[in-house]
Amino acid sequence: MATESAPAKEPAGAAASAPSAPSAPSVKQTVAAIFVVTVIAAAMGALFAIAASPAETSQKDGSAPGPRAPATAGVFDLPPIVTNLSAPQDVWVRLEASIVYDVATLPHPEVTAGEIAGDELAYLHTVTLAQVEGSIGLQNIRQDLNERAAIRSDGKVSELIIRTLVVQ
Repeated sequence: MATESAPAKEPAGAAASAPSAPSAPSVKQTVAAIFVVTVIAAAMGALFAIAASPAETSQKDGSAPGPRAPATAGVFDLPPIVTNLSAPQDVWVRLEASIVYDVATLPHPEVTAGEIAGDELAYLHTVTLAQVEGSIGLQNIRQDLNERAAIRSDGKVSELIIRTLVVQ
């Protein structure tokens, strides 16, 4: 007696409801997607180039942003400033800087330079090591020192130039 095993019959709706394997995108679809992304990137680059061009033309005219030295500018070296940082206490900082001032408005910069040096010493004593680290930290310290010099001199000092800043 041989028994034949017949394949089981599936209901007619079962084959239609079975999920099919996702098909990979064709080469044409991939090339089209890359083309669209490239066109969008080129358009954004063109927009940024158009937006940046007025700033470049203003700098070519000689009108640089930021503080400018007066026509009759003088440079005076501040005495070296040595102090420890607020945290950690055993880290020391030495700052050598110069001020740029207008000779017409500040004929004797020695007194103002001494006041600025004392103010910078008090400020550096409150700074932590984390505030000095990295290029951003140095830029922030530079901006703070410039602001303090301008305030201390009532705007007669146009810039404080950091010559050396040693932290050990």
